[in-house]
Amino acid sequence: MDYEKQCKLIQDKLPKHIAIIMDGNGRWAKKQGKARIFGHKEGINSVREIVKTCGEFGIKFLTLYTFSQENWKRPELEVSFLMSLLLTTIKKEVKDLNKNNVRVLTIGNLQDLPEKARKGMEDAIKLTAKNTGLTLVLALSYSSRTEILLTTKKIAQKVVSGEITAEQINEKLFSDSLYTKEIPDPDLLIRTSGELRLSNFLLWQLAYTEIYVTEAFWPDFRRNELCKAMLSYSTRERRFGLVSEQLSSK
Repeated sequence: MDYEKQCKLIQDKLPKHIAIIMDGNGRWAKKQGKARIFGHKEGINSVREIVKTCGEFGIKFLTLYTFSQENWKRPELEVSFLMSLLLTTIKKEVKDLNKNNVRVLTIGNLQDLPEKARKGMEDAIKLTAKNTGLTLVLALSYSSRTEILLTTKKIAQKVVSGEITAEQINEKLFSDSLYTKEIPDPDLLIRTSGELRLSNFLLWQLAYTEIYVTEAFWPDFRRNELCKAMLSYSTRERRFGLVSEQLSSK
């Protein structure tokens, strides 16, 4: 099936915000008989193609789980390589991203990153701040549980200081205090490599997100695979707790 052609016919039904857990770089490299870092390098080519495809299809937000807080526990050599790869990639790609009207944002604790990598990300965010096309959100040193704990503490401090009362705490207040306060919740979550877990990613924001899991490793996840995922999304009925009859009567 020509998934890309099918997607073009139903662009009004495509998700506005796609989040991706990019998994399987190491296993992909192992299948090639190469070191894990080779998989991470090839994964960058998938990022480039997916960003381009999302822009062409009018997707408004793309959030990539780039580096989790737990990833700092990986072997020191691999972590060092990933930070170097992040810096090299953002410096290489930022001009094209800006040219293509892509806005770059990050979520997570950017202060955890080495100085050069952090500065590179800050420069990319500043350069692309006024762009109005696709918003590319990179989750870096990100932990959803940490995000939720920090948000809880922030709101608790406002209650203690008298800025708000406990009765004023609601879902909107909580959402507006998260890293993602400027970003709508994802419509579609894609996880590559066949793993069936959320891995501490956007636990609050994914409450009503449609989930798509593919066996493809991230380095193999390209334009056709993304179109296939979006087509799957387009066939789903998003009820948000309602029943089909209630939706049809709106």
